[in-house]
Amino acid sequence: MKYFNVTVMEKGKKRQETVKAANRMAAVNLAKQKFPRTMVMKAVETSAPLEDSISDLFSGLKKSMKSKIPLNDKISTIRQIAVMTDAGIPINDTLLEVAENTENTQLKEIYTKINTDINAGNSISDAMEPYIEEFGHVALAMTNLGERTGNISESYHKLADILENIRDNTAKFKKAIRTPLITLAAMGIAFTILIMVVVPKFKDIFSKFKTELPMPTQILLKLEWAFSNYGLLILALLFAFIFGVKFLYKNNKEFKYRTDKMLIHPKFYLINKAIFLSTMHKYNLVFGELVKSGIPVSEALDTAVGMVDNAAIKEQLLTVNANIGRGMNLAEAFQLTGLYENMLLQMIKAGEAGGQLDAMLDKVTGYYDMQFQDLIDNLSAYIEPIMMFFIAGLVLLMALGIFMPMWDLGKAVKS
Repeated sequence: MKYFNVTVMEKGKKRQETVKAANRMAAVNLAKQKFPRTMVMKAVETSAPLEDSISDLFSGLKKSMKSKIPLNDKISTIRQIAVMTDAGIPINDTLLEVAENTENTQLKEIYTKINTDINAGNSISDAMEPYIEEFGHVALAMTNLGERTGNISESYHKLADILENIRDNTAKFKKAIRTPLITLAAMGIAFTILIMVVVPKFKDIFSKFKTELPMPTQILLKLEWAFSNYGLLILALLFAFIFGVKFLYKNNKEFKYRTDKMLIHPKFYLINKAIFLSTMHKYNLVFGELVKSGIPVSEALDTAVGMVDNAAIKEQLLTVNANIGRGMNLAEAFQLTGLYENMLLQMIKAGEAGGQLDAMLDKVTGYYDMQFQDLIDNLSAYIEPIMMFFIAGLVLLMALGIFMPMWDLGKAVKS
């Protein structure tokens, strides 16, 4: 939403009013509704008022600080609902039982409210819709499917399977990068300690040299000076930078889009491939399972794209449904995104023609899963050269920074 200064005329006098709207025409129409006895002269885009900026900042902070519901807790409660409804227990009794048994206070509150809405006459999907941010688009789609088919149990078993698959891949990726990150952090801490402890011992010796110190030594001395005088400030700025980036990523769509687009750029070694493969696997997994469950392709595409976190990839996948609406088949719409290999497009095309789209989507999902698993299994081998280069660079800088002046001093003594 944008802010506009709208100039209106009332009884021959002009005045300005600030309105919030999506675009200039919407601002003009809104001003006509809010001030019916005036003539709207013009609308000019402006910055947000200070009070609104502060309010947005605090609401964003509150939203970012709100604890996220663990995926394991959601899967556990969804599986409980599936088992209990399969046993013939009414949905309202099931939700009350799940709410009482779960230890997560957010889920306890959500399921209690959903049960209250159902008792008030709402459908399960209508009662769950306000909590789409907590459960995700796929949960709402599977709930709708369960209501249409009259089999909530089967839909929720399938939903739990989808979420478990996503959880397992995410956990495997985090486990694979944990060791390299710990190693890098340990090297960074060790290097900082060496600068703070070792370099000061040579500092007085270096200060007596009348010749210009080598560049590695100058770097070490400047780092030691910065850490000694501004160490806490540097640490605070580092944490503030990390927090600022996370805050902007969660609350600023433009910043998130640019960051996501940068992360999938070919220059980002391994990161781009890991994000692309995990995103495409998740998208095709959800899409394939929804189609297999009997949800229309158009609705399944909308739900699957809602599971995509990367804004740049999501932008490309959003064109698929629009192009299908223009008369294209699924394979042609996927081809225009530029995200699918020709082999996969041929498989999807054959599946559409032969009425076996769900089976072919399973193969496409399996292909992306195989590629992703291969990347994770060999991640250590891919990262090892980078780690060795980084460690060698730190050791070389420390060694040259300390010993090069000594070599120069030895040469001076000999001469």
